[in-house]
Amino acid sequence: MSQEFTHLDSAGNPAMVDVGSKSATRRTARARCTVVLGKEIMDKLEQEEIHTKKGPVFQTAILAGIMASKRTGELIPLCHPLGLDNCQVDIRVNERREVVIDCTARITARTGVEMEALTGATIAALTVYDMCKAFSHDIVIKEVKLMEKTGGKRDFRREE
Repeated sequence: MSQEFTHLDSAGNPAMVDVGSKSATRRTARARCTVVLGKEIMDKLEQEEIHTKKGPVFQTAILAGIMASKRTGELIPLCHPLGLDNCQVDIRVNERREVVIDCTARITARTGVEMEALTGATIAALTVYDMCKAFSHDIVIKEVKLMEKTGGKRDFRREE
């Protein structure tokens, strides 16, 4: 079975997916972004937070991620504007001293929230970069990926 691109009409033009006939279901998506800050910046980590002249880095990134998730429909042309039921951004440092950002979005709707979760994780990572770049530009945003989604046609889960 070949899959077709859902955001193209029969003439190959961009088109918003019509979700009007779909049933509303509880949908959840979690996305992850990993940021490598380097030793110089990570040495500034105190009690699970980095403080800069701009403020607490992780706390600011959490707010930015939530705000971005709520505005995904304004940022990505063919995304439906959604009123999220919930959005959570979690930031932690893993055993390799990388910053791991998870964004989880939830809604009861006719369409999923993968793009909202991916947008939230990405903007949180960009906020970490912005707030830390005065210390070093040797910062790498390694990857952003969907970790799991539930509630649509098919569920998805990536191994941690």
